Amino acid sequence: MKARGRGWVLGFMTLGAACSTTNGSGFGGDGGLGASSGSTGLTFTPGSTGHSGSIQTLTNSGSTTGSGSTVIPDGGGCVVTDPNMDMDMDGWTPMQGDCNDCNPNVNPGAIDVLLSSPDGGTPVYGDEDCSGVAGDSVKPCDQGLLLADVDANDAAKAIELCQVATMTDKKYGVISAQYVRANGAPFASPGVQVGIQPNFGPNVQVQGGSNMLALSSGAARIVGQTGACGKISCEYNATATAPPGFPDPDPTCPPVKAIADDVALQVQVRVPTNASGFTFSFKFYSFEYPDWVCTNNGYNDQFVALMSPSPVGADLPPGATAGNISFDSNHHPVGVNVGYFTVCDPSTPTRFASNCTSSATVTCPTLPTSYCPDGVGQLLNTGFDVWNKDGPDGATRWLESSAPAKPGSIITLQFTIWDAGNGEYDSTVLVDNIKWNATAGVTTPTPVVVATQPVVTPK
Repeated sequence: MKARGRGWVLGFMTLGAACSTTNGSGFGGDGGLGASSGSTGLTFTPGSTGHSGSIQTLTNSGSTTGSGSTVIPDGGGCVVTDPNMDMDMDGWTPMQGDCNDCNPNVNPGAIDVLLSSPDGGTPVYGDEDCSGVAGDSVKPCDQGLLLADVDANDAAKAIELCQVATMTDKKYGVISAQYVRANGAPFASPGVQVGIQPNFGPNVQVQGGSNMLALSSGAARIVGQTGACGKISCEYNATATAPPGFPDPDPTCPPVKAIADDVALQVQVRVPTNASGFTFSFKFYSFEYPDWVCTNNGYNDQFVALMSPSPVGADLPPGATAGNISFDSNHHPVGVNVGYFTVCDPSTPTRFASNCTSSATVTCPTLPTSYCPDGVGQLLNTGFDVWNKDGPDGATRWLESSAPAKPGSIITLQFTIWDAGNGEYDSTVLVDNIKWNATAGVTTPTPVVVATQPVVTPK
């Protein structure tokens, strides 16, 4: 067994920029790096969809003019005069299926929006996608998926990417999905490194739908499941190539350059035309916590969520790697050196950073004031509770990352995990519940007025 090493403890906090990861708690305490209960990464502020003006409701009242168009007096607002013209500039004409050409948030490329959710009542959705069925584009689609399913399209369903699209149809949805290595190379047989889980032990439930995706540098299995590792290290890919800029350098505890046991889900998806961004939930587990926090060697298994095109580009904060939308307040990817490892054994304070040795470049953190506030309940039956002879290891709470996206654009998301340095001390990430920050349209159907010819009265 190699001697292991880690970087320093990083706190998560809200930043004033474009992406974020929120959660509830973090490291704090004397001598450690503090963490707020805010966000990791950049703060997402929903922006404009690229259209301006108020929603106009058309009626069938109006006057026929000799110009060949039906003009509808609506207070000087929208007037639909031609079914082949894109009046609201959303990329769709009435003839192409736009059922409200006076509202850019309503067209076949949009996603339905939750309008209200009464206490104990039935949620009410809009019909922004013009399908004629309110809420059909946001219905869960991951029922009945199997643990050992290695179809990447089903993995997309497990994280609530349900709609399917093509490169040419302009509709919202998944254009392609595949499992890849960290550098984007196709991974035809990810095996037990991926899994579709209905839960992760009795105390960790899905965040959306019926299932969630598990990715692991070991086996994406828990106690009792076929293919479970049964120990802290199961090695599958001894050598791997990290994406450009990774492992993300940390000037205090730089990570080693080598990675192993990498696996990723890569999806290409068209953004809904009424969405200005998205969020997703994730939860990170590692056998490296708490013993290997902050050591000189810099080993640090990582989870990164890469987005292309990068949502922040030149505005990315110094020290962050372009395209990664899940990182901490020091702009480093998620690993055991972040401040949100709150699920662990509070009776083992001597294990915290026990392999850290202070040096000219490393300052070992002191025990957080609030150590393991969530206890070990969320580790139960996951393997992270019993497979390490030294006792239970650690996990984060559910976290949520956010990022902006251009309405109607095509983006690629790559959810990636790897072991750093070697294949020892495995880590697992759960990914679930992608949600679009979408803008609702009008709640009642609006008739499209087709151009008419003037009536000629015989003399």
